[in-house]
Amino acid sequence: MDDSDFQIARKDLIESLGKGLSVIEAFDDEHVRLTPSEAARLTGMTRTAARRYLLSLVHFGYAGTDGKLFWLTPRVLRLSQSYLGAARLPRLVQPFIQRISMQCGETVNVSVLDGHEVVYVARSNSPRVVSIGYHTGARAPAHVVTPGIAMLSTLTDEALDDWIADHSFSGFTSYTVTDRDTFRANVRHARVLNHWITHQQFDLGLSGVAMALKDRKGECKGAIGMTVQSRSYTPEQIEAQLLPLLQDAVQTLRPLL
Repeated sequence: MDDSDFQIARKDLIESLGKGLSVIEAFDDEHVRLTPSEAARLTGMTRTAARRYLLSLVHFGYAGTDGKLFWLTPRVLRLSQSYLGAARLPRLVQPFIQRISMQCGETVNVSVLDGHEVVYVARSNSPRVVSIGYHTGARAPAHVVTPGIAMLSTLTDEALDDWIADHSFSGFTSYTVTDRDTFRANVRHARVLNHWITHQQFDLGLSGVAMALKDRKGECKGAIGMTVQSRSYTPEQIEAQLLPLLQDAVQTLRPLL
């Protein structure tokens, strides 16, 4: 059973914990430092409540302040490290992605879907001195990275339509698919192919290939994929040289997930 399927009685919830976490999530690359008023606007709470949560984060070492502005401290990384240290998936896939990397010379990633973002939870050590790909903990909008398409392809049509309706389709390059109907068609095509290949959707000069990681019941647990230089591989070469390596890993991992 997936964690999201477990129903928790409202009387057992600590609402203030959720609000405190929402304050942490309000910080991003566009909101590196926040005033209590800005935090309140981003979280939907009152300024007084936002200020108390920010001051509490300072007290427990998760934030710093100059009396007016607040910012996160490196201690926040302990939260993500707790997941990476305790989660089974990153530890399970590491030897498999490392073997693929040694076979093809490319960096291999495993990621999960967190709402409307892809989160990279495992990364191989590339045999190359200079490698590309996403580092562990990195996030990216799901519509522009190949694992996002691969994981979304495992949703039902109804769930996919709901996801698309709620998603913000920002453009990053001239190749980015921002039309909802085109995106939906791509995801459905990926469902048929059981993989997906993208070209310069997020970064110019980079292509990607990914497959969903499914357990024995067919439930998606994440995705495995690679990001490569577009000049090094045509889509046909990606399909012929890199995809079979991912397919072998997916087949081997399925009974273990």
